[in-house]
Amino acid sequence: MKPTDEQAAAADAFQAGDHLALQAGAGTGKTTTLALLAHATRRRGRYLAFNRPVAQAAGARFPNTVQCRTAHALAYGAVGHRYTRRLNAPRRPAWQTGQALGITKALRIAEREVTQKALSNATMRTVTRFCHTADEAITRHHVPRLRGLEDTDLHAQLAAHIVPFARNAWADLQRPDDGAVRFDHDHYLKIWALTQPRIQADFLLLDEAQDTNPVVEQIFLGQRDHAQLVMVGDSAQAIYHWRGAKDVMTGFDGTQLALSQSFRFGPDLAAEANRWLHLADAPIRLTGTPALDTELGPVTRPDAVLCRTNVGAMAQVMTLMATGHRVALAGGGDSLQALALAARDLKEGRRTHHPELVLFSCWGDMQDYAAHDPAGRDLQPLVNLVDTHGTDAILTAVARLAPEPHAQVTVSTAHKAKGREWPRVLIAEDFARLQNPAGEEQTGATTPPDPVDDAEARLAYVAVTRTRQRLDLGGLSWIHDHPDGSPPG
Repeated sequence: MKPTDEQAAAADAFQAGDHLALQAGAGTGKTTTLALLAHATRRRGRYLAFNRPVAQAAGARFPNTVQCRTAHALAYGAVGHRYTRRLNAPRRPAWQTGQALGITKALRIAEREVTQKALSNATMRTVTRFCHTADEAITRHHVPRLRGLEDTDLHAQLAAHIVPFARNAWADLQRPDDGAVRFDHDHYLKIWALTQPRIQADFLLLDEAQDTNPVVEQIFLGQRDHAQLVMVGDSAQAIYHWRGAKDVMTGFDGTQLALSQSFRFGPDLAAEANRWLHLADAPIRLTGTPALDTELGPVTRPDAVLCRTNVGAMAQVMTLMATGHRVALAGGGDSLQALALAARDLKEGRRTHHPELVLFSCWGDMQDYAAHDPAGRDLQPLVNLVDTHGTDAILTAVARLAPEPHAQVTVSTAHKAKGREWPRVLIAEDFARLQNPAGEEQTGATTPPDPVDDAEARLAYVAVTRTRQRLDLGGLSWIHDHPDGSPPG
């Protein structure tokens, strides 16, 4: 296939030895472009992939002068193999680990009792958050905010208690042969990063750069003095900030180029994508392929239904199952099963170990928090789902999920749909906005809708660009009536 002008420009910049940031929109052939660069040189390179399946798929397309690996694979080869005994150790409840670290009693903060198990979970999560950063030591900003203790002063009290235990846990993880803390893959990646490693290569290709953890960014940028750096991604698909990811592309010191010709869909869908790119203040706009007649309109038999939240996805699964469909859930149902089991514990008067719900003593406590505390509004869909269907029905639906190859329809969150595509896609109703703001009916006043924030626009852009043939905007149709919904030009 003849390279596009944009692909040719990227190849020229690569051949010139430039450090390069390549903004690649949805369906624009970023892997094809990277393979084009790699095949055009005899230099030895490394391709850093987001996960193992992507690395394996890239290995079949790149020349043998380029090693395709994840950052974890490189770290394992350097230091991780020393911890094999600990990696294969049996699983251990966090509360037992906490007990071994000295967490033996509950902590009372204001009106909340933080149990020994909750403190242990928070300690382990603190270590995990530290491992995703470029920081050299654990401090209070690594401590997660717990439901009900979001207030700055309350969180500071929690952090002061947690940090010493987290530092002890990190010291425990430095021992290769045995220890109290279960050792996992993020631990040896962080240990490797702290050595300021040098990767032996003439050039490095970093994929999905918009969702890079700071620890991987640190490793990648640390090679700048001896290797040519090429990062590729789509800043408009940076949707994992809540998980500690960072878009390293826009501030990168190097030549900035773009791939804007999408080979996935046609001009009409590209125009819809550009609406959201405009709202996200993204650096690119897309051009569709004229030969692809991608339509926007109702979809009665979707191949995929894309939801905003895990709870919204579960509601879709149950609705589709009730009408006789064989349904798959992208990523499986483990996280939803854990939420349902946690809800059942609370409904039966037991405390739960689920990190999101650990501070609630009963279901009524959680219902009240979701209904009346602004920090708990995102839990209201879970409360509604459980109160409407019951935990047993949710657990039964999870057990009935079909593997994707045998399903009639796949339900996915937009986050899990990133990097995927289907012929016909329906956007679920949990993307919808409230039509009548509180008080509008009583006063008769018309309240302007809230502006579309960047995060909302980026997630919508990911959702609408997953289709090849036909898209039903469904829960995102409100954008047509929003004052900011029509981009200039």
